[in-house]
Amino acid sequence: MSNIHPNAFVEKGAKIGKNVEIEPFAVIKKNVTIEDNVTIKSHAYIDGFTLIKENAIIWPGASIGTKTQDLKFKGEKTFVEIGKNTEIREYVTINSSCNENSKVRVGDNCLIMAYCHIAHNCDIGNNVVMSNSAMLAGHVTIEDFAIIGGMTPVHQFSRIGKFAMVGGFSRVSKDIPPYTIGGGYPYKIGGLNLVGLKRKGFSLDLRNELFKAFKYTYRMGLRLTEALEKIQKELKPIKEVLEWIEFCKNSKRGLIGLEGITKNAEQEHPLEKLSVVK
Repeated sequence: MSNIHPNAFVEKGAKIGKNVEIEPFAVIKKNVTIEDNVTIKSHAYIDGFTLIKENAIIWPGASIGTKTQDLKFKGEKTFVEIGKNTEIREYVTINSSCNENSKVRVGDNCLIMAYCHIAHNCDIGNNVVMSNSAMLAGHVTIEDFAIIGGMTPVHQFSRIGKFAMVGGFSRVSKDIPPYTIGGGYPYKIGGLNLVGLKRKGFSLDLRNELFKAFKYTYRMGLRLTEALEKIQKELKPIKEVLEWIEFCKNSKRGLIGLEGITKNAEQEHPLEKLSVVK
């Protein structure tokens, strides 16, 4: 049995799973599907072809599945998916997508903090944290275990790699490679996200290989194609290194932080000390 408060509005046609709790004044529209053990807090508004998976929690004032703000939208059928165990905090806005059968996805075990915005055609992986008032423009991709600091806007079509940590009050206008830490405006890459990698059990040997990949890309003044060739030839062909190469090769907006790097392999970068692997 589900616990739906009599003052909640659940439109006919909405699919409600088992053990769902819907608090007073929440609004669930007709095309919404809510799986088992979901909690919808008071005054949440859920519209469109939205799927909320098991054990998710939607907090007061959140707005999910509403019409995209993309002016190109012509009434296509689009979707929103919220993953298992994900928390959508107060006053988060997650718009629906643009283009027929496209989807906005927020993965499993994510924490989307208060006042964040996720626009059309965004794809957010698993275990992602978006801090308060972080904002994603359309077509942004956030990979697994990435963390985005508060008050940070991310430009449309940008991509943030897995295990990357983006500082608060930054401005992300290009692609951020996986496993890195950085922030500011203009954005500065500080090195590897060593604390995050250690916490997730990355071995010293693996962190050293990733540090070399980072150093060849950001600290030796090489062109990106030269750096990637060097990485491919000299580093162990382990999964994480191959993912670094793939990310850099397939970047559409270009890698953030490469602007202005000069070819001087011997000169230590002022942020190099942040990257020492221990």
